[in-house]
Amino acid sequence: MRKLTAIILALVLALSLSAALADSTISVSGTGEVLVPADVAVVSLGVNARNAEAPRAQAEANEIIARIREALTAAGFAEDDINTGYINLYGIYDYSSYGGSEKITGYNASSSLAVRVTDMSRVGEVIDLAFGAGANMLDGVSFSVQDETAARADALRMAVEDAKAKAAVLAEAAGFTNLEIENIQENGVYAYDSGANNFAVKAAGMAEYATDAATIIHAAKISVNANIIITFEVK
Repeated sequence: MRKLTAIILALVLALSLSAALADSTISVSGTGEVLVPADVAVVSLGVNARNAEAPRAQAEANEIIARIREALTAAGFAEDDINTGYINLYGIYDYSSYGGSEKITGYNASSSLAVRVTDMSRVGEVIDLAFGAGANMLDGVSFSVQDETAARADALRMAVEDAKAKAAVLAEAAGFTNLEIENIQENGVYAYDSGANNFAVKAAGMAEYATDAATIIHAAKISVNANIIITFEVK
């Protein structure tokens, strides 16, 4: 009787261990990155104007912005791609008087444009035209991709392969021989400027840039990055 009980207990333990092994899982993350040449640039630039009177400061800024728009449209850039970035008007104060009382000495008007460009060879031209028309402020150039669909799909495929490779290494190290995907979780696909873009700006009015050379812009590589988690059932 005791022998039979021992055999039954051994069978129960063996079945429990087998079930536990069958239920074992490995969860790993996977990443994939695809670099895509940018095909859209947004150039942010404009003007700062100062005057003792607020309306005149704003009028000066408006006049230069109008000249910039005219120069860009005359060169073939579409009106719909030239949009107002921001408008700002504030007082300039002098705090040097005795007692620290403030005194307004003038006004600063700022106005900027956001110019969308889809021909990467003309990005520098936008800057040159704008500064030639009176711009004195460049806020920067941002890059993006119009259609990320194919790059997103490739990044996801790469992320899956990355996760499978990691799981295979872990399974081998743990002594498992069989991997089956139980669950896949997508944690997001993101596109951003990879930083692999450098642009040199010819600063208007500076002696070291006293040349007829055009502004040179190198379009960015946009990183499309996918992140996933895959849970594998192992045996």
